[in-house]
Amino acid sequence: MTDIGRLHVITDEVLQTRFSHVELAAAAAAGGADVIQYREKRQISTKEMMRVAVLISLACREHGATLLIDDRADVAAAVGATAVHLGRDDLPPYVARQILGPDAIIGGTANSVEEAIKVAKQPVDYLGVGPVFGTTSKGDRAAPMLGLEQFGDICAAVDKPVIGIGSITADRVGDVLAAGAYGVAVLSAVVCQDDPQVSCREFADEIARVLS
Repeated sequence: MTDIGRLHVITDEVLQTRFSHVELAAAAAAGGADVIQYREKRQISTKEMMRVAVLISLACREHGATLLIDDRADVAAAVGATAVHLGRDDLPPYVARQILGPDAIIGGTANSVEEAIKVAKQPVDYLGVGPVFGTTSKGDRAAPMLGLEQFGDICAAVDKPVIGIGSITADRVGDVLAAGAYGVAVLSAVVCQDDPQVSCREFADEIARVLS
């Protein structure tokens, strides 16, 4: 199985304004994140996205983390990134696979058993499932909160690894993994903290403890 990483950290310059995408990526990678997911929801040019992605890739390379581009398979291909996460309104996974090749990591998105089963049949390597406990990053666009029971049902229904997302804190990691997750994706619990590297290390240590 392609190594999709146990700890995904999502960068953001909207929820917080103290750190840049590149600073957050460097801190999270140094703190033990396997995957840095570059998420840009502002309306910026593709050229600027590529510039930032290249800088993030350098930070990832230094610490052995994988750069994952949110939504944009074209940007991933342009900067040599080997991973992309696709939302419901993005390119179909089979198109992203054609762009990035057979060895790329492609993630899909699901919020229900039915949706997860449908997405898992596509050429994806993992499913990002949530929000497990809720989310503050998507406002009114957020999908309904799942809770651990429904999240566990989704994990059990598919044969692809599941990455849980949505208000996951370090003390909830054990419960999320016990419900069937392969790993977790975190945003505010790392990037909105005073020291993102220290906060990320707490997650990495907890994952290691649970899996040991």
